[in-house]
Amino acid sequence: GDGRTAALCSSRGSIDWLCVPRFDSEPVFGRLVGGERAGSFSVSVDGVRETIRRYRDRSAVLETTWRTGSSEVLLTEGMVLDVSSSLMPQLVLVRRLETRGAPATARIRFDPRRGLPGDAPRVGRYPKWLLCSWGSLVLGLHTEPDLSLVPGEEKEVVVNPASPVTFVLTLADREPLTFIGAETAVRALESADHWWREWCRGVRYEGPFEGAVLRSLITLRLLTYTPSGAPVAAPTTSLPEAIGGSSNWDYRFSWPRDASIGLSAFLSLGRPQEAHAFIHWLLHASRLTRPRLHVLYTLDGNPGPREREIPDTPGYRGSRPVRVGNAASHQHQLDVYGWVLDAAWGMVRSGRRLHGETWRGMSGLADFVAETWMRPDASIWEVRGEERHYVHSKLMGWLALDRAVRIAGTHGTRRRRVEQWKAERDAVAADVRERGFDPHRGSYVRSYGAADLDAALLLLPALGFEEPESPRLQGTVSAIRAELASGPFVYRYRPSQGGAGTEGAFLACSFWLVDALARLGKEGEAGEVFESLIAHANDLGLFAEEMDPTTGEHLGNFPQGLTHAGLIQAALSFQAKEDRSRPPSPMPRA
Repeated sequence: GDGRTAALCSSRGSIDWLCVPRFDSEPVFGRLVGGERAGSFSVSVDGVRETIRRYRDRSAVLETTWRTGSSEVLLTEGMVLDVSSSLMPQLVLVRRLETRGAPATARIRFDPRRGLPGDAPRVGRYPKWLLCSWGSLVLGLHTEPDLSLVPGEEKEVVVNPASPVTFVLTLADREPLTFIGAETAVRALESADHWWREWCRGVRYEGPFEGAVLRSLITLRLLTYTPSGAPVAAPTTSLPEAIGGSSNWDYRFSWPRDASIGLSAFLSLGRPQEAHAFIHWLLHASRLTRPRLHVLYTLDGNPGPREREIPDTPGYRGSRPVRVGNAASHQHQLDVYGWVLDAAWGMVRSGRRLHGETWRGMSGLADFVAETWMRPDASIWEVRGEERHYVHSKLMGWLALDRAVRIAGTHGTRRRRVEQWKAERDAVAADVRERGFDPHRGSYVRSYGAADLDAALLLLPALGFEEPESPRLQGTVSAIRAELASGPFVYRYRPSQGGAGTEGAFLACSFWLVDALARLGKEGEAGEVFESLIAHANDLGLFAEEMDPTTGEHLGNFPQGLTHAGLIQAALSFQAKEDRSRPPSPMPRA
């Protein structure tokens, strides 16, 4: 990725997903959910016996090694980060193929199609460049040596030692296309590799899970839209929660909830710049609706577009429908306010004072929660149906008011306003303790009047709502683990509410279990669960939204920012037990 969009490349060397010019645009390579008609960019090698993929250490540059009987072929690829200077194109994606040993036969298929199910381009040529255009959008492909590729047709190429083949993909949208040579592009990619290493030098983490934590933080940074500071939940749409199922959603937008969790991860690991950028973006995005927050926004801060289904699109492994847009945009979700105010409190707690406009915006959110917490909502799980009084939502309303009170202690705020927040905070707490706890189960439950459980309540230990030794807290974590867990994996809720059987185990919840166990003093169990979970990452250390506990298959959109933020939170909580001087988590206990 380059901070504007991201490409997904398979172990076979095929880029099957790339939206341009940004994450939420139409794809030019969309085979992932659109099938062959939607286009791809494939670089493959004959006679492969073994495939090894890895990211360069502390970098986003990808290396794929194919071993044949007589040679070892290396595909190095990545995107250039800074395209704002030196007359660089809007996007630069570099792929370089080289071999050691005997010459290797490679097969190249460059087949860009715009949108879903996929429109063929208008094709033009310029010396050493292939141009594919759709109106004002132009893709340019330069190859060194010149391969005279034809879109949609496979080309056989012999790759000789010491004679690499380089592909430079560039983009122009509503501006002239800039042409750059292969060596210039390769140098720019190496500069990007160096930038990532320098960026990682500023990360503060020395625990036992450094590799997983760094890869997760790099992933969160790659999912951040640099021009605005808005993080996307994932770069994909419609990857299914169950193969062949219909729970296929568009995640190429920014959820303030998910982004706030990621913000806390950046703060805790010594990367405050990304956290500040998100706060500024959120204030801009909510300028027209404040104090009400939308559930999600576009990358430039507008409300999410309407949800629609794309006809004649096969979906990932036959999982239909394929959707663009997300109808959750206009739901009422109380928990969002808790996440945002907790993130603001995290900034204050780390020694940073909120600007006047920022605090005014946050104060307005607290006022809104004080006035509306008694309303039902759609919950963190964005239930599409009748709203209910979800216990986790109420707890996050409590958190919003609690954090506002804490911030007010260091920021000038009218006493009467703060007293109102305190009164409503205490009212929420009393309401939850009376109506959200089932004494027969010894556990907090999913919603008022219900007996079923909610894995979001694994966040209870992090909120500070109950002391770690509280029987209610201990009972809730034990009940969730007994009823919703399958080994280290945790489902969001029971099968009858859409859990096992209709979706995979939710990976963020699984990492929340690690966090909860660590906070309850069960470090040994927490470490075992954490190690088991990170062993189920894909070969690049990445996670989707969900996983099938039986097969280990990743499900849902990929890679998922919330999962990687949950991993970081769990690692920090586990580390805090070994280093008491360190803040215990992105969501500190009260």
